[in-house]
Amino acid sequence: MAAESKSKQNPMSTNRSANSEIKRPNEFDDTDSSTKKAKSEHELQTDGTNGKASSSNALSGNIVKSEDKYFAIEADAAEDKGSRHTMEDAWVVLHDASLEFPGKLRCAHFAIYDGHGGRLAAEYAQKHLQRNVLSAGLPRELLDVKSAKKAILDGFRKTDEGLLQESSAGGWQDGATAVCAWVLGQTVFVANIGDAKAVVARSSEADSLQDVLDRSNSLKAIVLTREHKAIYPQERARIQKAGGSVSSNGRLLGRLEVSRAFGDRNFKKVGVVATPDVHSFILTERDHFIILGCDGLWGVFGPIDAVEFVHKLLKEGLPAAAVSRHLVREAVRERRCKDNCTAIVMTFKKQ
Repeated sequence: MAAESKSKQNPMSTNRSANSEIKRPNEFDDTDSSTKKAKSEHELQTDGTNGKASSSNALSGNIVKSEDKYFAIEADAAEDKGSRHTMEDAWVVLHDASLEFPGKLRCAHFAIYDGHGGRLAAEYAQKHLQRNVLSAGLPRELLDVKSAKKAILDGFRKTDEGLLQESSAGGWQDGATAVCAWVLGQTVFVANIGDAKAVVARSSEADSLQDVLDRSNSLKAIVLTREHKAIYPQERARIQKAGGSVSSNGRLLGRLEVSRAFGDRNFKKVGVVATPDVHSFILTERDHFIILGCDGLWGVFGPIDAVEFVHKLLKEGLPAAAVSRHLVREAVRERRCKDNCTAIVMTFKKQ
């Protein structure tokens, strides 16, 4: 029997005080592609956009003026090694992620790092990414969306560079995918490399979470991330341009399924990069919770299934910690996830 899921204290964590629709990841632009203007104030903004907001969530420039802590965040993580012999995932839950970079702007950070070939790369990213993003200039006073996304991109690059140096010195070759979320004021930034995903549960109307919970079939499941696998045409073309090849089994050099990851030192010269897709959106009363999960979770849960499962538990009055445990337990013990399984559930409530 698989080990029972648990929500254990993580070194990077802090104390915690319906019929759905999917927006497919390919509807978003890559961070290195030309950006498109958002159609509405609620749409996700790709890297380099003119995404912005006033305190009333109107789009009006790169500067975001937001009433801090207007939405309270409750979040927790749970993990289970599944049928694997070891646990190679690592996670971060930081409601106050400012570290020694203080500022007036709320800064919360949540992340899952899914290791492969070992746990060392995941643990390195868990320890260093947030500090690297902050040191790269993540806004801590008045939010500038473009500057925030640049800091996230630079933080990923610096983390990968440091990891490659350490892995080379240590003689190890571990890699790790990642899905990360930052809440800066009332703006959410999501960044990912590899096949970990983030999904937001959004209602069609600006109702409170309790109003949504009182109704059924009221939430959409919107995928916030794009998978990076060698088999996908865009990633395959990039790999081939770098001198790599994708085998008939859809893997890079016949071995590695993902095309973007931290580490993977032996694959860096043939197309593996740690450049994330970065997207942002402004929190409104329509956004009720976000689920972050490694590929183990999404291997047995579709986005709609996961949103409906979490919605049901929240409707029963369970806190985020219990919801995340139930979600992982369902994935491993009932849906027979064989892989490591980690999930973070983040809920938003208007104060």
